[in-house]
Amino acid sequence: MKSLIEAGRRFYSRNWVLATSGNFSAVVSESPLQLCITRSGAHKGTLTPRDFLTIDGSAKPVGRTSARPSAEARLHLEIVRARNTGAVLHTHSVWSTMLSEHHASEGGLALHGYEMLKALEGVITHLHREWVPILENDQDMARLAGDVARVLAQHPDAHAFLLRGHGLYTWGRTVAEAERHVEAMEFLLETVGRRSQM
Repeated sequence: MKSLIEAGRRFYSRNWVLATSGNFSAVVSESPLQLCITRSGAHKGTLTPRDFLTIDGSAKPVGRTSARPSAEARLHLEIVRARNTGAVLHTHSVWSTMLSEHHASEGGLALHGYEMLKALEGVITHLHREWVPILENDQDMARLAGDVARVLAQHPDAHAFLLRGHGLYTWGRTVAEAERHVEAMEFLLETVGRRSQM
């Protein structure tokens, strides 16, 4: 939880999770599956332990609590299951929002030739081609979770995906690795966005 709180403060200072946007989770138990996740409406720049709760594999709170998990808790669960990962981080930066709209008709965005790609787990060369799928946003979380599962199965090497007009999802074996992926992806998205304006 402490590492998620610290990530929230750093991300807020970078304008990646303004207002109450974004949501963070970390696996606390694999069997049965349980996640520690930010509650709905929590400001990520001022997170405290009270802003977290534990959910089970069906996104229901564990124990007695009046807090509600993020509306997108099901997406976190799908990512954890598909990637066997330990943490999921979701940001709402300006560049991820703009590029997800701009490239939506292509179904994704290709990143190639940037040294920062080597910050992604398993990538060893700037010549790596990273495909970042873009999904249509949807307020029906059950349906959107199904779309996420399908896209992750279709793109097993993807380190992240974008929701159109919404933001970035990425993950890692640990919170630190997931945070590194956020930093790398946000750098790459901003670079691509600024380059297109030159």
